Amino acid sequence: MSDDLKKGLEGVLVAESELSYIDGDEGRLVYRGYEIGDLAERASFEEVLYLLWHGELPTASALSTFEDELAANRTVHDDVLETVRRLAEADANPMAALRTATSMLSAYDDEDGEPGTRAEDLAKGKRITAKMPTVVAAFKRLRDGNDPVAPREDLDHAANFLYMLNGEAPDDKLAEVFDMALVLHVDHGINASTFAAMVTASTLSDIYSSITSAIGTLKGGLHGGANQNVMAMLKEIDDSELSVVEWTRNALEEGKRIPGFGHRVYDVKDPRAAILGDQSRALGNASGELKWFSYSQVIEEFMQQETGIAPNVDFYSASTYYQMGIPIDLFTPIFALSRVGGWIAHVLEYQEDNRLIRPRSRYVGATDQAYVPVEQRE
Repeated sequence: MSDDLKKGLEGVLVAESELSYIDGDEGRLVYRGYEIGDLAERASFEEVLYLLWHGELPTASALSTFEDELAANRTVHDDVLETVRRLAEADANPMAALRTATSMLSAYDDEDGEPGTRAEDLAKGKRITAKMPTVVAAFKRLRDGNDPVAPREDLDHAANFLYMLNGEAPDDKLAEVFDMALVLHVDHGINASTFAAMVTASTLSDIYSSITSAIGTLKGGLHGGANQNVMAMLKEIDDSELSVVEWTRNALEEGKRIPGFGHRVYDVKDPRAAILGDQSRALGNASGELKWFSYSQVIEEFMQQETGIAPNVDFYSASTYYQMGIPIDLFTPIFALSRVGGWIAHVLEYQEDNRLIRPRSRYVGATDQAYVPVEQRE
């Protein structure tokens, strides 16, 4: 491979950003100057959204207004819910359903000021962020044969989603853990889905197109789908007669990839994995069932000893979500419910000094083919 060819754009700088900083050597993640651990412990998801979109943490008054605006935009048009119903009845992939419904939401969204302006994109982005949880919760309930639960404006973003998902308000601990998970997942530099959103936005397309592009990208198993693979692995271990170490060793010897380990950016443990590991253990202690956390901990220790590879955020988010009663195939849609905030922030930032993203490839095919009429081809 030539030195100037960067397969997968690895190490290629395409933009400057003030949104999130990743130190892969030290295991740090920073949103606009704030350490992720500090924000996860002390800030709500709404506060972090405001920080990413507006460049500063909100005052109490600004936060209250922002929360009210999000809450007031949670309701989804009946036509969109009918489409979600049909997708649920067809047993569609949840990410495909979210992608379709998000695209459809654009048909019921009025222009907000001058088309293509930051003000319009921010207003629409706010509505997309508010409505996506309603779509995901409705899909899950309709698939289970239940009616959707209408959103409540008196609950925060995290608690309202769990309420719509299960039909009852969550206890404080579950709401707190879920809110923390949203904070941890909201942004992570120019990852694949964020880049997809930026590429679409760079053409001066609309914000709905950008978010739909990002959802399609997040759907892949090498990106957002990894946490589902982690939980599938843990359940396979639970059903196995082998010990956790034996199962993991066998998988490695067979050349299998252990999901939830390794990262393109981090050389050490993902700081988000450390935080979610603590939450997975806390949920296990609260329920009296620690096996999912224990399995994960044993795998982490074994992988560190045998390969030196550390876990990423997907590894512990799997057992955390599962212990909250969330179906495995909703893990990636839930990732999207958070990451949409980062997608919007990067689109807004990039369009401040927009340039069409248009990389090139090196042609390595033939250059001297002669056309042969179809009747003479063998």
